[in-house]
Amino acid sequence: MLAGESNHHVAAPFLISVQPGTIFGRLYDVGPYPALVLTEGDHKVIGEWFEVTEEGLQAMDILEGYNGPGASNEYERVWVSDVNGLREGWVYIWENISGLVEINSSSWRAYSAQKNK
Repeated sequence: MLAGESNHHVAAPFLISVQPGTIFGRLYDVGPYPALVLTEGDHKVIGEWFEVTEEGLQAMDILEGYNGPGASNEYERVWVSDVNGLREGWVYIWENISGLVEINSSSWRAYSAQKNK
């Protein structure tokens, strides 16, 4: 859902602000999009913090297959802080990485650009 990526149109109408961000985690290749797995400070993932309206959060939940706490979800939505502790917010994480290829990059943009060459 990064700015300029294929699913950005889902969040775009509801955006209040976009800021660069970095959290501790690893990315996995799920085909046309990445899966994020949180880690304990051994690897960083570069992305963006979106400030959106409540309607925007609902639209992103639908896109990410998040149906609420305890429901059957494609992704789980969890609250995290960035690596500097300056920003915090929701991220969507993947819980079952079995069979997925780990992305050897901190950036989905960099990885997908290289992948699509």
